[in-house]
Amino acid sequence: MTEAYEGNATFDPASLQQWWPKPGRPRPIVIFGAGSIVSDAHFPAYRKAGFPVAGLYDPDPEKARATAAHWGVEAYDSIADAAAVPGAIFDLATPPAAHARILSALPQGSYALIQKPMGADLQAATEILDLCRTRKLHAAVNFQLRFAPMMLALRDAIRRGWLGDVVDFDAHLALATPWGLWPFLKGLPRIEIAMHSIHYLDLVRSLLGDPQGIHAKTIGHPDHDVAQTRTSAILDYGDSVRCALSINHDHDFGRKFQACEFRICGTKGAATVKLGVNLDYPKGEPDELWIYPAGGSGWTEVPLQGTWFPDAFIGRMANLQRFASGEDETLVGGVEDAWRTMALVEAAYQSSAQPATPVRTLPET
Repeated sequence: MTEAYEGNATFDPASLQQWWPKPGRPRPIVIFGAGSIVSDAHFPAYRKAGFPVAGLYDPDPEKARATAAHWGVEAYDSIADAAAVPGAIFDLATPPAAHARILSALPQGSYALIQKPMGADLQAATEILDLCRTRKLHAAVNFQLRFAPMMLALRDAIRRGWLGDVVDFDAHLALATPWGLWPFLKGLPRIEIAMHSIHYLDLVRSLLGDPQGIHAKTIGHPDHDVAQTRTSAILDYGDSVRCALSINHDHDFGRKFQACEFRICGTKGAATVKLGVNLDYPKGEPDELWIYPAGGSGWTEVPLQGTWFPDAFIGRMANLQRFASGEDETLVGGVEDAWRTMALVEAAYQSSAQPATPVRTLPET
């Protein structure tokens, strides 16, 4: 639901919301996992926000001790030791196959953040959903793109009517992704949509709601040994909204013509977003948000106060912390909602596995 745009209003880009409110008294965080994402995003975000991290656990004791020492936290010897920290928020920065085992070890009624995806497939996501329901876990999935400053500002602009009704959403990626940073991906049957474009599908759902269906094709590349690195998808929102994703992680021909951008068009205005972190990951480039607001005042750049990495991780954790303390009524991206993103991912893979509509051959003379 968008607010009615007042024709005499003046667009003020600096007034758009870019941050989720922080909790008044944040709980200690216990992290499961010591992979690159933990050092690249989780720890920098929590330190920047002033969120206390009690410690971490990783099945590789040497890696756990090294990471813990670097960030000045405790390294736990077992899952049980990590789960025993009183009053903690549990942050599962783990591969999909590990989620259920760790969630099963948490105290009943715990608050937890689960790394995306919510399991390897929809069946695993359903098992995690049932586990969270049975153990009364208050869990959200780390679809943190929703909380990036640029996306919070975009959502606020849409809510306030500066774009009118959204009728077009395009995601265009042509870049070179360093898949070698995540060795656990090798051999997994589902990669590109399940591990990467799932962020975009989740964001689209958060902005446009659930689509009626999806047409998708996801494939690999001769130069990589991960299952898929390229995806094309069309989300079906009926006759009112066009939504398309074109994702190519193998455009490794220099920076000049690489791209990582969204284009969102409404009935009264438009926006374009640059997702800088994916360009030269993990160093990245600055994010950008430009808005052509209702009223025709021209393209205006929104001065961003942070980036997707690591600042979106602050907002994601802040909402969970505030939900745990009662400061937020809604847990954004909770497992019930995240399951629907997983259902969309599952539908994309099912669509990709189906034959396309055949093209008729030329009739014989």
